Amino acid sequence: MAVSSPKVVVVVPTYNEQDNLPVLAGLLANLPAPNLHLLVIDDNSPDGTGEVADRLAAEAPDTVGVLHRTAKDGLGRAYLAGMARALDEGADVVVQMDADLSHPASAIPAMVDTLLTKKAAVVLGSRYVAGGSTATEWPWHRKALSTWANLYVNGILRLGVKDSTAGFKAWRAETLRAIDLPSIHSNGYSFQVEMNYRTIKRGLAILEVPIRFEERVKGASKMSLRVQLESALTPWKLRFGRRDRRCL
Repeated sequence: MAVSSPKVVVVVPTYNEQDNLPVLAGLLANLPAPNLHLLVIDDNSPDGTGEVADRLAAEAPDTVGVLHRTAKDGLGRAYLAGMARALDEGADVVVQMDADLSHPASAIPAMVDTLLTKKAAVVLGSRYVAGGSTATEWPWHRKALSTWANLYVNGILRLGVKDSTAGFKAWRAETLRAIDLPSIHSNGYSFQVEMNYRTIKRGLAILEVPIRFEERVKGASKMSLRVQLESALTPWKLRFGRRDRRCL
């Protein structure tokens, strides 16, 4: 009897990504990865990204789905909504990635293979392990900020992860259930840190594989001052705040 491939759902939050989304969908569709699905989480994009997502779903209803949300209330909330939908629909592996083409879709097969063949709860696409890199177009101050952010997070939480702020990840479904998604507090980019922290606190393993992180070609960054402030405060809240028994 043939063994079916694990169901892999790539969860992609979008806000004003009408140009990038079709390109990403095409890259995913061409991957040598059986049973791969795309789930778009659109936060009512004014540029029509939601309509683009609906068209992609109509063209490939067996592999593309769309979750429309009525308001833009943060990256973390969008990811949590998408992950919950993916788990409800039977995902064995949930991949999270950005829609701006900064994460290389070509790395997904290696990430999923590492997740399934090694004792990993989650696999990160990492800029800062051997073989990883960032775009040459990145100005020095962005590279310095990214490096400092990882040193800052690891200095406070001691995660033992070189790219603790990475947003390109492949999760086992059972890991997401174990870390209790409905109780995640962070919302912006600090969501990535809280997810890693909860994984480590459960005694689960995080592995990293190298990727090249590219600069977005079209569209604008969603990094606001509010998001930056939350990212700076979250590690302290996680370390010294009231302990969540569900994470320990």
